[in-house]
Amino acid sequence: MKRLAALLAVLCLTLFAARPAMAQSILRDAETESLLADMSRDIIVAAGLSPANVRVVLVNDQSINAFVAGGQIVYIHSGLLDAADTANEVQGVIAHEIGHIVGGHAVFQNDGGYTNISILSLLLGAAAMAAGAGEAGTGLLMMGQRAAIGKYLAFSRIQESSADAAGVRFITGAGISGKGMISFFNKLTAQMHRYGYYATSSNPEVDPFAQTHPMSADRVQTLQADLQNAKAWNKPLDPKIEARFKRVQAKLRGYVAEPETTLRRYPASDQSAPAHYARAYAYHKSGYPDQAAAETAALVKTAPDDPYFLELEGQILLESGKPAEALAPLREATQRSNNQPLIAATFGHALLATEDKTNLAEAEQVLRTAVARDKENPFAWMQLGTVYERKGDEPRTALATAERAHLMGDVRTALISARSAMGNLPQGSSDWVRAQDIAMVSQTAMEDQKRKRR
Repeated sequence: MKRLAALLAVLCLTLFAARPAMAQSILRDAETESLLADMSRDIIVAAGLSPANVRVVLVNDQSINAFVAGGQIVYIHSGLLDAADTANEVQGVIAHEIGHIVGGHAVFQNDGGYTNISILSLLLGAAAMAAGAGEAGTGLLMMGQRAAIGKYLAFSRIQESSADAAGVRFITGAGISGKGMISFFNKLTAQMHRYGYYATSSNPEVDPFAQTHPMSADRVQTLQADLQNAKAWNKPLDPKIEARFKRVQAKLRGYVAEPETTLRRYPASDQSAPAHYARAYAYHKSGYPDQAAAETAALVKTAPDDPYFLELEGQILLESGKPAEALAPLREATQRSNNQPLIAATFGHALLATEDKTNLAEAEQVLRTAVARDKENPFAWMQLGTVYERKGDEPRTALATAERAHLMGDVRTALISARSAMGNLPQGSSDWVRAQDIAMVSQTAMEDQKRKRR
């Protein structure tokens, strides 16, 4: 039964791998998204794709991983950014993942029939065990799962090798050094040694054919020759990109790590911009607003026009219960970032948080611009809904609620709110049409949910 449980666990891991992003929280930050877009743009173009259609999304997960799940989105775990020494290492990972996109790969798909083998053996095994033939049922399960898992692992290794080769073409085609790709694979090799994925004198039983990825040492050996022969191999790293990466990395560490860990890694003796960033978040999380404000003030002093430093200054003031004081830095951050939607949404929130009616018109303008440029921001829709509610505009309050619920996957609320909006908006208007679209999509989703429950 222990072996059966282990096999079932592998099956469950395989099945749920199709929806990893859904089980994790997405981290959104204006500075981080700008950096990831700039880091990946030339690689995307070299792959023959449009930068307007490919996104690199940060997932709040401390494991070292990245993946695609269909479409043109690359998901990067926060743990991978934390583990990387350079932006160039992350570029190597992005190139590999874009190789999956171009190759039409996905985390999980029904290819070659292995899904059917797995499910069929599960059903046959369960039926045999229910009929009293426990040993026979366990045997059927084990045989079927071995076949399914073996076929899946072999298929996965082929995809990974294909993505490796494509990643080499894309990163060299972009004129970016492949040294980061090699150094990051070396990190993976060290991790695999550490956690026992390689055969050693103390652990000689590791089977390379039981891995989803080719063994990292083998990958390095295969890729290194092609990367070293490229013209860009000895090209210096982009100093501006690398400096921006260190800032983003420190900001991320300050946000996700325990404050004690952050303050050890970035002691007060370190007066660099990344260190001020990390400590500002650590102190803010710990409930020390004065120390957080001091670190932010040090940042702003070094670069008074930096929109991301101004954003942080305003964010800390806002979340410390000082929305009126937050308005000036957030307004300037919004203007200097060319109305970046995430920054603008925070500014709109601050305007509302003052509870000053004279700020309502500006909040509406700022938030309408934010959602027009980034419709996938539930927080901005919630703030805009608050604007409409305070104005007494019930139809648009309902529409904003529908937009937010639709993004959050709350199909029932989305459907009810969209129908409410349709009932009170001018028929045929752009807002009415949008409410109709949400209602139709939500109705279909609810019907699908009902069918699955039967």
